[in-house]
Amino acid sequence: MADIHGVCADRFQGVRDALAASLDRGSDLGASVAVQLDGETVVDLWGGWADEGRTRPWERDTLVNTWSTTKTMTALCALVLADRGELDLHAPVARYWPEFAAAGKEEVEVRHLLGHTAGLPVWTERLEVADLYDWEKATGLLARQAPAWKPGSESGYHALTQGYLVGEVIRRITGRTPGAFLAEEVTGPLGADFHLGLAPEDDARVAPVSWAPPEPGAPADPLARVGNPRVGPADACTAAWRRAEVPAANGHGNARSVAAVQSVLACGGEAGGVRLLSEAGCARVFEEQAYGPDRVLGAVLRLGMGYGLNSPELPVSPNPRACFWGGWGGSLVVVDLDARLTVAYMMNRMHPGALGDARGASVVLAAYGALAG
Repeated sequence: MADIHGVCADRFQGVRDALAASLDRGSDLGASVAVQLDGETVVDLWGGWADEGRTRPWERDTLVNTWSTTKTMTALCALVLADRGELDLHAPVARYWPEFAAAGKEEVEVRHLLGHTAGLPVWTERLEVADLYDWEKATGLLARQAPAWKPGSESGYHALTQGYLVGEVIRRITGRTPGAFLAEEVTGPLGADFHLGLAPEDDARVAPVSWAPPEPGAPADPLARVGNPRVGPADACTAAWRRAEVPAANGHGNARSVAAVQSVLACGGEAGGVRLLSEAGCARVFEEQAYGPDRVLGAVLRLGMGYGLNSPELPVSPNPRACFWGGWGGSLVVVDLDARLTVAYMMNRMHPGALGDARGASVVLAAYGALAG
């Protein structure tokens, strides 16, 4: 039986069972789960191993690359700026970033960046992974690039580019990189152990990500065919990746820190005695930007302002005002404003898929089961 550590309210025993089952059957190597309800921590659990050699147990303060769950952190920063009146989500991007108006993008709006509808899902110039660490190059190329479709007309998952697009808007407004803004305005005040740009002294706490052993007949990963540059788990295990800011994909944290930050949204803008948003600012998440087959992932997605929205195709909650996003390989966070609930699952063993899998889903279902029961 898996050795699970941490705290879990009695009524949420099903969440503990879901994590234990995933570790016991080998679906997970190491993982953490957290549930916040009405701003209170009701589940904070971890277990398994931080490395494939099973020499380092997953500890309370273990960090992991969260892949696209990072997008929820960058989106929250944009929502904070919008709520303060410093960012108009319906304004042309070029108002804040004049160079972006090139190649027919004069009318691309900030909301198109947040909703994956800007028509810039990948760089058209061939890049190497090292180019992601050059902020000026990555953003400059996007500023000069023409959109692949009419912006705002449909979604196409901006797997890596979204972070640079939204991140550069944040930088132009605040004079700070998105990682610095996140640390100073969000995670710092909340005391959340989440990092966009990891310091060298934190390297020893990182659980390297790696692919699970392939299963016969498993479907091809949808992101494998669209990558430019082609990023893989090995890249995420390098010091260069950890030091850089890739605001769509290289956040480092754990379930506790992700839930702590996103519970701000779930609880009407305030968590842990810290108010970052008004209730109206939180509700902006639900301004629908696209609903239909995504050009990149193929799945039918309902997308709001920086988050995926609850839909019949991807029913993440029994409640209408719920949003989510997942990371490549399986990480997942669900934020429910009706239930004032946040559920986060972070792990180091990656399975194919860009929007989560059965492991995270089992944790979310157990959390809702506790509420219903």
